[in-house]
Amino acid sequence: MLFTGGDVFVDGKFQKTNVRTEQGRIISLAPDLVVGEEVTDVSGYFIFPGFIDVHTHLREPGFFYKETISSGTSAAARGGYTTVFSMPNLDPCPDNSVHLAVQQNIIERDAVIRVIPYGAITKGEKGEELSDMEEIADLVCAFSDDGRGIQSEEMMAEAMKKAKSLKKVICAHCEDNSLLRGGYIHDGTYAASRGHRGICSASEWKQIERDVALAEKIGCPYHVCHVSTKESVEIIRQAKKRGADVTCETAPHYLVLDENDLQEEGRFKMNPPLRSSEDRQALIDGIQDGTIDMIATDHAPHSQEEKSKGLEKSLMGVVGLETAFPILYTELVKKNLVSLERLLETMTSAPARRFGLQSGLSVGSPADFCVYDLKEKYVIDPEDFLSKGRSTPFAGRTVFGKNKFTVFNGKIVWQDK
Repeated sequence: MLFTGGDVFVDGKFQKTNVRTEQGRIISLAPDLVVGEEVTDVSGYFIFPGFIDVHTHLREPGFFYKETISSGTSAAARGGYTTVFSMPNLDPCPDNSVHLAVQQNIIERDAVIRVIPYGAITKGEKGEELSDMEEIADLVCAFSDDGRGIQSEEMMAEAMKKAKSLKKVICAHCEDNSLLRGGYIHDGTYAASRGHRGICSASEWKQIERDVALAEKIGCPYHVCHVSTKESVEIIRQAKKRGADVTCETAPHYLVLDENDLQEEGRFKMNPPLRSSEDRQALIDGIQDGTIDMIATDHAPHSQEEKSKGLEKSLMGVVGLETAFPILYTELVKKNLVSLERLLETMTSAPARRFGLQSGLSVGSPADFCVYDLKEKYVIDPEDFLSKGRSTPFAGRTVFGKNKFTVFNGKIVWQDK
């Protein structure tokens, strides 16, 4: 295939050139044209490397009524993603090779893009006994008990020592259960004024503080999931200054929304919760100065019934694969808070570097890319999603940036009709 006339993101900057693919690889980045090729004119559009989401809940096996690998990867392709990391809170939990094989078989059968599973840190994600980490190390992107913080410092230390020996990253959902006190939204002004039980910021940052100290002592590569507080950002910033092998992610909703945007609906409930405006600004600052390495979706679909019970009783989690880039482009890039180049780094090269993947558009690289019309304006409509999940705090938002094509391994896996 030959895509012509687009502005192509190559080596951190844009250039007007053509992208030619053959047998799943990019074979040319040059403004030439060969008669007889399958030519797609994308003049006026932008060609980006395929996005990488290091935090996606695909829900299968075990919870296919929420999402399947087929529906989730179709949604990802629509959003411009060519690689997603699937979180391990599944049934069976991928804590040994037999359990992991159940998920791998479905991925091989149904996935339309690349899916790399996480392995669980502990058996059943119960925090009591290490999973068979050595047995599955070569089959997973990293180890995580996402959805649950590891409460025992001794258990986390043991996990880090094992991960270090396997040259794998520990990816931590940081949450101190002793500080939750039944909370379900941020412990701030909105919760206080409306009688909701709040989740304090310390429940996140205190466990990050503990884990960073352990990671520095042990020498384990450590990654923090869905950072949401200003204290968390500062702890990670100082750790990096000391040379610690620490990275982190945040999600679009934490960069664009805060507690002032809350409504009494389940689509505004996620874990960690939307924090204060000061926390949101600290996250934006962290993206700008590189403290926050990457933006992940934390795509977490639930059924309509599970999300229809208001802030208190709905399950935690929102979807994001189909809205991440347009929301971030509209609210950060177009408002001159973050450059387009920096945004693309957080969604492509930064996650690739951390987890040892190939990313970027160059001759010989995999033909994984997406083609965006940054001028197209539209309203986000959850009923139009390919994901089974419909719960998004961005429903009804007007955004710019629509994906026209996603190419994975040289094949078009999404095309806007």
